[in-house]
Amino acid sequence: MTSEELLAQPAADYMNEVQREFFRRLLLTQRGDLQRLIDEQVEDLRGLDTHGDPADVGNAERERQWQLRQLEREKKLLDKIDEAMERLARDDYGWCEETGEPIGLARLLLRPTATLSVEAKERQEQRERHLQSS
Repeated sequence: MTSEELLAQPAADYMNEVQREFFRRLLLTQRGDLQRLIDEQVEDLRGLDTHGDPADVGNAERERQWQLRQLEREKKLLDKIDEAMERLARDDYGWCEETGEPIGLARLLLRPTATLSVEAKERQEQRERHLQSS
C-alpha cells in the first residue's frame, strides 16, 4: 500500500489491520536505516585521528563532540521507534495518549513515532512555553 492509498481509505478504517501493517513496515524500515546510520557513525568515531598538530586535534575533538550529539539524538529516535512498535503490538498505536482520539494518518506519515494528536501537542507546547516564560 502507498501513502496515497492509505490516506484515501475511509475514516471508519482507521488503524485496521492493513493500516497497522503499513506502519509496522514503515517503522521497521526507518529503524533499519537508522541503525545502519548509527553503526556507520560509530565506526567513523573510532577512526577519528586525535594526534598531530594542536589545531588538528582541536578540530577533531570538535567534530567528535558534534558526532556524539548527533548519535545521541539518533539513539533517542531509535528508542521512540521501538516504543511505537510496542504500541503497535498492544494495538495502542495511532491513538493520542492524552485524549484517546485518533492521531491521524497524515500526522503519522510525517511523524510515525507521534504519541499525541496535533491539538494535544499544541497544548503541550503552550504549557511548555508558559513554564519557560514564568
